[in-house]
Amino acid sequence: MTASVTVRVPAKVNVQLAVGGARPDGFHDLANVFLAVGLYDEVTATPAASLRVTATGPDTDRIPLDRTNLAARAAELLAARYGIAPDVHLHIAKDIPVAGGMAGGSADAAGALVACDALWGTGASREELLSLCAELGSDVPFSLVGGAALGRGRGELLTPLDVGGTFHWVFAVAEGGLSTPAVYQEFDRLHEGRAIPAPEASPLLLDALRTGDATALAPALSNDLQAAALSLRPSLTATLDAGTAAGALAALVSGSGPTTAFLTKSAESAAAVSEAVLASGTCRAVRVAGGPVAGAVVV
Repeated sequence: MTASVTVRVPAKVNVQLAVGGARPDGFHDLANVFLAVGLYDEVTATPAASLRVTATGPDTDRIPLDRTNLAARAAELLAARYGIAPDVHLHIAKDIPVAGGMAGGSADAAGALVACDALWGTGASREELLSLCAELGSDVPFSLVGGAALGRGRGELLTPLDVGGTFHWVFAVAEGGLSTPAVYQEFDRLHEGRAIPAPEASPLLLDALRTGDATALAPALSNDLQAAALSLRPSLTATLDAGTAAGALAALVSGSGPTTAFLTKSAESAAAVSEAVLASGTCRAVRVAGGPVAGAVVV
C-alpha cells in the first residue's frame, strides 16, 4: 500500500448564483456558475489504525476534527462503497478561508475522496467519484472537477464551461463565518410571499467567460444570496464599497459569504485593490488569486 497520498484542491467563486424557490426537500434549484481559483487546501491520506482527522492553517480551530468533518465523511462513504474499513489519517493543510463561501469544506471532501481512492487502490471511475461527491454536498462535485462549470439542480449537476483567459480576483476575508443554511433561511424570509423565477444562467455572463473579457464579465456578475448575507452581516457593505472605491471592476459576496470577491482588470490591479481593501480596515485579511484552475489533483 502507498505510504501516503496528497491531493491539492482549489477554492471557488460563484460568478453567478441564481437561486430559485425552496423545493420540497428543503434545497433550492440553482443556476450556479462556478469558477475555480488558485487558493488551495491539501489533503493527505496516510494508512492508520482508525479514521482520524488533523488540520493546520488559518482558523482550523473552527473546523470539526471528528467524523462530522466532510473529509472524514468522504472517506467513510468511499470505504463503505468498496466494503473496506475507513482506516486512514486525513491531514488537511488549509489555505481556503473557513466558512467563507469559497467551498473549503467541499474542497476537503473532494480531496479526501481522490486521496483515499489512490491510497486504497479502489479504482473508482470519475462518474463514481462524482456520484459520491453529490451525496456529500452540492458544491463537492465542482471541487473535484474545477475549471469553470454551470451547476444545475442544487448545484451538483455540472456542465463544463469554456473560459477564454485568466480572471484576476481579490478576496477579502471577514471576521467569523456565515452558516450557509442560515443564509438560505434568510433568503427565504426576504422572499416570503413573492414569486421567485426559475434560475437561469446569464447569456451575457457565459459569453464574457468564453471570451475572457473581464470588463464584460463585471456587470454580469450576480449573487441572489447577497442580500441575505448582507442582512445577516451588514458590515460587509463597507468591504464591498472599499473594493469598488479602490478600482475593482465589480464586487460581490462569494457564495453564502462572508468572504467578498472583487474582479479586477489585471494582476497589477488586483495587487492595488488588495492593498486598499486591507488598509480600509473593513476585513481581516485579503487574498489574491486567478482562475480558472484545475480541480482536485494528486501532487
